[in-house]
Amino acid sequence: MKRTYLILLLVVAAAAALGMFIAEHTGYVLISWKSFRYESSLWLFLAVLAGLFAVLYGLRTLIKMLLVSTGLINPWSQRNQKRRVRLASEQGMLDLAQGQWKDALRHLRRAAQGESKPLVYLLGAANAAEKLGYSDEADQLLEQALIKQPAAEVAIALSHADLQLQRGDDAGAQDTLQAMHELHPEHPEVLLRLQALLRQRQEWSALIALLPALRKCKRLNSQQLQNIEYQAWSGRLADASHSDNSQDALHALKALDQAWHKLSSKLKLDPQLVAAYCTELLRLNAHEQAESLLRHTLKNNLNDDLIELYGRTQAQDGARQLKLAESWLKQEPQNPILLRALGRLSLRNQLWGKARDYFESSLRLKRQAHTCAELARLLSHLGDSQRSNQLFAESFQLLEQSLPALPQPLLQKDPA
Repeated sequence: MKRTYLILLLVVAAAAALGMFIAEHTGYVLISWKSFRYESSLWLFLAVLAGLFAVLYGLRTLIKMLLVSTGLINPWSQRNQKRRVRLASEQGMLDLAQGQWKDALRHLRRAAQGESKPLVYLLGAANAAEKLGYSDEADQLLEQALIKQPAAEVAIALSHADLQLQRGDDAGAQDTLQAMHELHPEHPEVLLRLQALLRQRQEWSALIALLPALRKCKRLNSQQLQNIEYQAWSGRLADASHSDNSQDALHALKALDQAWHKLSSKLKLDPQLVAAYCTELLRLNAHEQAESLLRHTLKNNLNDDLIELYGRTQAQDGARQLKLAESWLKQEPQNPILLRALGRLSLRNQLWGKARDYFESSLRLKRQAHTCAELARLLSHLGDSQRSNQLFAESFQLLEQSLPALPQPLLQKDPA
């Protein structure tokens, strides 16, 4: 209470002092312009100015309040337009996530109309239109997005490629991604999408040309890059030998050799690519060429895939082949693949007993369908039909285990 009295006393004292100051120093203001003339004391003039300022401020506040209240009521006001766009965008994205394609298309198109940068809404609307089967409308929406935001051409192109893939237009998607790669050669997402599509479409030459850019983008680790490189070159070798069905074996072999010589020296030593090349050589009956390459590669690397292929080659000197392969037993005496290859080479040299022993040894180490079938075929010709039939049955069972699980018809009972 005392504090209030003190403040009041100070205010009264300040007012009295101000009144005395004004009484002693009234000042004078004169404004004259043409026929207009205004005279007053300084303090009265300042009071008039303060009053005018208060009136103008009050009018401004009143007008603002009227405009806000009108905006809340008027459905076409800017405030309500922004609100409708926000609601349409929220509902459209929710519809899109829930698979409500018609509602998503309607809401997202509405949201896009009220935005200066409607990329997200137009891409969502295009996706919804494609789901509904309106491919032309989806393309039109993407064109609108490109016109509105040309700087987002990569994002729009990626969306276009996705829509083309949904339609089954793999070639069109490849053209779209290839065009973006030419415009943006180092864009990581374009590179990843393009390499995946090239692998799917088995466009091996194009994939090989893309490998340097894939290495630079550093979005794939070394193992992934190696797998892509092996797959691309293996496919390229296979394509070379099948390049034209009208070609004879000699021309196909020439095309295969040309593709092989394009590999780097390092890749030519890789067992996986050597196996791919030799597989095609054997298919073209170039056994001597395949045997020579396999023999030199196996000197430094007893790879199972290469050993398997070596057992299938038919070189002129079969005895030398068998002797060489038997020398590998010193390094890998318990290798069932090598033992099976030795059995086949023994058959080629007409050493029936030795072939049987090798096949039996291979089966003791690992029961494999091909080994069972080889031994069953040999025993059938040797007159051991009972054991042969058992091994053929086992071979079929082992092969069946590697087949995918698929539904089968119910067993039909024999009619009585």
